[in-house]
Amino acid sequence: MPQHAPRWITQLPVLLLLVTSGCGPVEEGTALPAPGSVAQGLESTNGLTPNGLAMNGLAMNGLSFNGLAMNGLAMNGLSTPEFSAWFDQDPAQAQMVMKYVVQCAVQAGAVRTYTHGTQTYTWSGNLGLTPGWASGAPVTETEQQLITSCLAAHVNKYGLNIFLSVLGRNDRGAAIPYTSSELARFSQREGCFFGNLFTQEGIYAGTDQGLLSARESTARACGFTGNAASIRDTCEPIVYVGSCRTYCLLDATGTYYTSCTYNGKTYKPITTRLRKEDIYSCGDGVCQFTESCGTSRQYDNCGLDCGPCP
Repeated sequence: MPQHAPRWITQLPVLLLLVTSGCGPVEEGTALPAPGSVAQGLESTNGLTPNGLAMNGLAMNGLSFNGLAMNGLAMNGLSTPEFSAWFDQDPAQAQMVMKYVVQCAVQAGAVRTYTHGTQTYTWSGNLGLTPGWASGAPVTETEQQLITSCLAAHVNKYGLNIFLSVLGRNDRGAAIPYTSSELARFSQREGCFFGNLFTQEGIYAGTDQGLLSARESTARACGFTGNAASIRDTCEPIVYVGSCRTYCLLDATGTYYTSCTYNGKTYKPITTRLRKEDIYSCGDGVCQFTESCGTSRQYDNCGLDCGPCP
């Protein structure tokens, strides 16, 4: 690693490594049906977004404020020697990191473009969580927290694209727009995500509703699953903290969390919701990739859908 590479961003791929269980990323699929028009796989007026980041390990080594942290996500921040040196190490992985960083940080309709040799990469904004950093200002602590929350919310253990409803507020207190049809379509309250990837404070996730039953499973890892112990196992190094409501405050409508306090530190969270069809149930007649053969009705022993084991 070059001496002057932007160390904060070199740590991001550790969270985003696509190497778990032999499963890699799946290319963006067909457009999300309702509730609205979809452009480039992202809802243009709210927080509908595909997640496709699998998790492995996270080294909390103390992320320094150089490279993009100081230069911001304006175009000139992508033209520095530090950014180029970092990107050169692994262009494929770097472009994946930048896809999600820009998606989280930059407003919908705006793009960030970077040319590496003969290849030009274009990353589309969507959520606009950090308008100052996106405009080229040094990243603030609140923006650090929001980028962390957003990246953590987009991680799942299989690296598959499953659409989420992403809710919360940006650095200036403006809510990510949503509609009643979005909340109805994404009816399953999933989780809250918070922390600070730029420091050694950790990354945390909580459950926004009761745990899944023994028959249910999902490609997601940290919002909810069958029991708290399995969440802790599959969610590491993100720390599972239990119920969101133990640590987090809801907005006035009860739709999303506005702050979460853990270990005496208050963070800006992201709240997620899922479609009902993205929670699988043993007995629905389909052997899902999250289910296993067996003799029972449990998702990991699902004879009803997957048949007996050889």
